[in-house]
Amino acid sequence: MPELPEVETTRRGIAPYMLRQMVHAVVVRQPQLRWRVPTALGRELPGHTIEAVDRRGKYLLLATDIGHVILHLGMSGSLRIVPHTQPPEKYDHVDLVLSNGDCLRLRDPRRFGAVLWTRNDPTAHKLLTNIGPEPLGPEFNANYLYERSRGRKRAIRDLLLDGRLVAGIGNIYANEALFVAGIDPRRAAGRIGRQRYRRLAQAVRATLRSAITAGGTTLRDFRGATGEPGYFQLTMKVYGRDGEHCRRCRQTIRAQTLGGRRVFFCVRCQL
Repeated sequence: MPELPEVETTRRGIAPYMLRQMVHAVVVRQPQLRWRVPTALGRELPGHTIEAVDRRGKYLLLATDIGHVILHLGMSGSLRIVPHTQPPEKYDHVDLVLSNGDCLRLRDPRRFGAVLWTRNDPTAHKLLTNIGPEPLGPEFNANYLYERSRGRKRAIRDLLLDGRLVAGIGNIYANEALFVAGIDPRRAAGRIGRQRYRRLAQAVRATLRSAITAGGTTLRDFRGATGEPGYFQLTMKVYGRDGEHCRRCRQTIRAQTLGGRRVFFCVRCQL
C-alpha cells in the first residue's frame, strides 16, 4: 500500500500541473471504488479552479472555492498527469479533465482507492476526523509519544501504525525508524522512556524525509506521478532483509509476524 512518502511524492508530482487550473469535466468510467464515486463530483466540480493540493495522512485533498476532492490511493492506486486525449487503459477509472488539456487520471487495479467530494471542511470528514498529528509536524514529538504511551502494553511498532496516534507512518517506515532509534519493535510502548522517544521522533522524521527525497518506495504497484519508481527500498536497513547481515553490526536481521504484519529487527542494535 502506498504510504505517507509515496502519497507526498504524488502530491508534489501533480501539484505543479494542477494549481490554478480549472476543472473542465469529470469522467468516471468505474464508479464503484472502495466507496462509490459521488455523482455530485461530476455535477459540481467542473468550472472551478484547483486552489491547493494538500495531504492529510495518506489522503490527498484538492481544494476549490466550493469544496474539496478527497483522494486515496488504496492498495494499488496511482495518479498520472496525462493528455486528456490519451486513451484510457483497463484500470483507468477516473479522470479530472483540466482546462489546459491535461487530466489527472486515477489508475486502480484493485479498486480499493477513493475519489470523494465534500463541500465542508475536509478535516471534519468521517475518514479524516480521527487521524492523529502529522509525523513531520510540530505536534509529533517526544513528549507527545511519551504521554500517549503510558500504561500501554501494545508493541511500539503497532502503536506507530495506529492512525489515531500519528498520521500514516506505515509498516515499512515504522520498522526503519525503530532501527535508527535502536528500539526493538516488539517492546511494549509503555516501557520506553522519554529520552528514547526523543530519538524515535527524530528517527521517524528523518526516515520519512529520506523516503520522500528518494521518491517513495516501490514494492509492488506504486509509481510516482511522473511514472518514475521510488528508490528508498535500495537503502532500507531492516525491512524485507530477513536473514541478511545488519549493515551496522553484521548480526543477522530477524523477522516475525506481529499484529498480522511482519516486523524486521536486529537483536544486537535494537533493545
